[in-house]
Amino acid sequence: MSGVFVAVVGPSGVGKDTLINFARAQLAGEPGFVFVRRVITRAADAASEDHDSLSSKDFAAAEAAGAFALAWDAHGLRYGLPVAVDAAIAAGKVVVANMSRQMLGALRDRYENCIVVEVWARPEVIAQRLSARGRESAEAIAARLARPQPGIEGAVRIENSAARETAGEALVALLRNAALRS
Repeated sequence: MSGVFVAVVGPSGVGKDTLINFARAQLAGEPGFVFVRRVITRAADAASEDHDSLSSKDFAAAEAAGAFALAWDAHGLRYGLPVAVDAAIAAGKVVVANMSRQMLGALRDRYENCIVVEVWARPEVIAQRLSARGRESAEAIAARLARPQPGIEGAVRIENSAARETAGEALVALLRNAALRS
């Protein structure tokens, strides 16, 4: 039996973590779902995703020791998915994680059953969300929004410009459907 890995991708500010948290709450108590807690070389704070933090040195040591199923660099940080993901997939679970687009090839090489969910939102909504975080200047936000965001072939697209419940329910339905495949 093989589980399904659901990679949630999209640019910063589209609400990936908001949708993942919504789905986690809706599916709480259902044993077939695993929501991955990423390891990041950034201190945890209330304004960012709930994650485990490691220094760059400790991250490198953990990676060298085989602690991560997948690891990557983005935005000056290191990100990793714990190797426990492999056991969850082998057990037939639906595994959900916020991923980088750059890792989709490696993800597909590692896991047989993958679904990519591409979250998007209107530019003005993204700008408002990024501004509210207070981590980037207006110029940095404008530059981020100016970057091309090509669609991902074969991805399921979910718009998250309006109420989170609308997009959240679409993600929950997709995850329940994925559970039928595992």
